[in-house]
Amino acid sequence: MVTRNALAILAVSAAALCAPQASVAQAIKLTIADQNPPTSWGHQHAMLGWVKKAEAATKGRVKFDVYPTQTLAKGPDMWNAVKSGVADFGWCFHGYWPEMTPLSDVITLPFLPYNTAEKGSEVLWKLYEKFPSIQREYKDAQILMLWTSNPYMLVTTKKQVKTIEDLKGMKIRVTGGPPTAQMRALGAVPTAVPMPDNYLALDKGTIDGMAAPWEALHGFRLYEVLKYYTRVPLSAVYFSMCANKPKWDSLPKEVRDSLMSVSGLEGSKEFGKQWFDEAEGAVLELIKKGKHPMDSYTLPPDELARWRKVAGDPLWSEWVNTQKSKGRPEAQQILDTALELLKQR
Repeated sequence: MVTRNALAILAVSAAALCAPQASVAQAIKLTIADQNPPTSWGHQHAMLGWVKKAEAATKGRVKFDVYPTQTLAKGPDMWNAVKSGVADFGWCFHGYWPEMTPLSDVITLPFLPYNTAEKGSEVLWKLYEKFPSIQREYKDAQILMLWTSNPYMLVTTKKQVKTIEDLKGMKIRVTGGPPTAQMRALGAVPTAVPMPDNYLALDKGTIDGMAAPWEALHGFRLYEVLKYYTRVPLSAVYFSMCANKPKWDSLPKEVRDSLMSVSGLEGSKEFGKQWFDEAEGAVLELIKKGKHPMDSYTLPPDELARWRKVAGDPLWSEWVNTQKSKGRPEAQQILDTALELLKQR
């Protein structure tokens, strides 16, 4: 006969054997839609890094399945894909929908006084925290992070751009909102092309160049079809990491808190830094190898002043007036706050 003690021991042993399986079964599977290919700089250095931190923060209670290369949702469809639950999480490029988050567009105004994505991301997140009107722009999804690029430079295929006159009539790929107005003010023809399609557009001459960050040159191998780059701080763009609201609300509070512990302000700054600021050295190394050389030119101060005169300050005032005419009276306060935050270290 089996004694009571023996039965107790067997019960404890069985529980111990089953415990790891139960833990695995309880892991919450979440999908993330990523627009970039798995070899891209942003995917490797920002996305996967955040996923690892987020999973660790939840102590293994969450497991992310990342779907790169637009396999789960196309870039222009990303916001609706997350909103509708096609993807649980996704990162969105808001240049696709300039009328959806118009007050957030303040961070894309031409020639704002910042040079790094880390700083731009810090300011954008703080604006989001401070202004309810900006928060309402994202009401259809749960926002975990907001980050920016570094201000774009100008890259071209047929000629080096050194003056405003060189730009006249050139078809330049830009994003929506203030960057489009900036390029038009400079005399170029703003052209909208989804980022994954720019390689062929440049190669076939559909566009003559584009405003771009180093990360895009690396991730989409654009250095293979570009010949020149002009160092001029144009406009930046911005992004969000968002989650489907019903899915987010269904998560245990401790899981949500854990995910936000690696997101928010510090997560936004880190995403901007890793996605954009750190990419320059990698691209320059590829150029240095000599297989795809690109000629560099830095706009001198006097020429840069000309660009700012026609496509800088005037567009700030135009943006404020446009927002006010559309019933957004806080636009000037948002711009003033952004400029004040950009001055702070």
